[in-house]
Amino acid sequence: MKDRSFSAALVLGLLIGLGVAVAGLAVGQALYKVKAAERFISVKGLAERLVPADMAIWPLTFNQTGNNLPQLYDALEKDRQSIRKFLNGQGFKDQEISDAPPRVTDYYAQGYTGNRLPPNRYKIEASLTLSTKQVAQVKAAMERSGELVKDGIVLSYDYGRGAEFLFTGLNQIKPAMIALATKNGRAAAEQFARDSGSAVGGIRRASQGLFTIRNRDANTPDIKIVRVVSTLDFFLVED
Repeated sequence: MKDRSFSAALVLGLLIGLGVAVAGLAVGQALYKVKAAERFISVKGLAERLVPADMAIWPLTFNQTGNNLPQLYDALEKDRQSIRKFLNGQGFKDQEISDAPPRVTDYYAQGYTGNRLPPNRYKIEASLTLSTKQVAQVKAAMERSGELVKDGIVLSYDYGRGAEFLFTGLNQIKPAMIALATKNGRAAAEQFARDSGSAVGGIRRASQGLFTIRNRDANTPDIKIVRVVSTLDFFLVED
């Protein structure tokens, strides 16, 4: 009876030991898989594209100076009509041209005294703004704007108020640029993986950077560089 009990206990012990060993092996394999899954590389993927501007905004500022305010208003209105005529002659529609109200500066009201009074009391300034998608025509019109001098109109070029060229088609090129940034990031990861004897797996995590749009250079504001940098984590697997 004792031998039978001893045999049963021995078998039970062996089964428990075998179960613990199998469980330990399974846990070990699971830990190995988790550890292997944690192997990854973080890289930057860059994509750039040259694009032409598709929108132009050109403010044309002009002014008159003198001492008779009503006459200055009349002269300014004449200049306004001449500039509109010039823009229409360059192929732009009235809907693309907007007016800003005139601004009057009274120099005598600015504290001048005695012999310091300027010869002209008033300066009256106004502007027209051309907003159009006809970028090439805007560049051509800017080159011909000297023709306004024949009508006695001298445009003012205030700091920060020059022609502005924009690119508004970012949403149309975003998917292709993100795909290119991912492709370039994977290429960088594959180079690292080859050097370390590994292979690149799937994407663990991806973070898209901000898109930036800037002029190609100071002389060609109508040509833009669109740029995005994505941060990508790729799993590394055994080669």
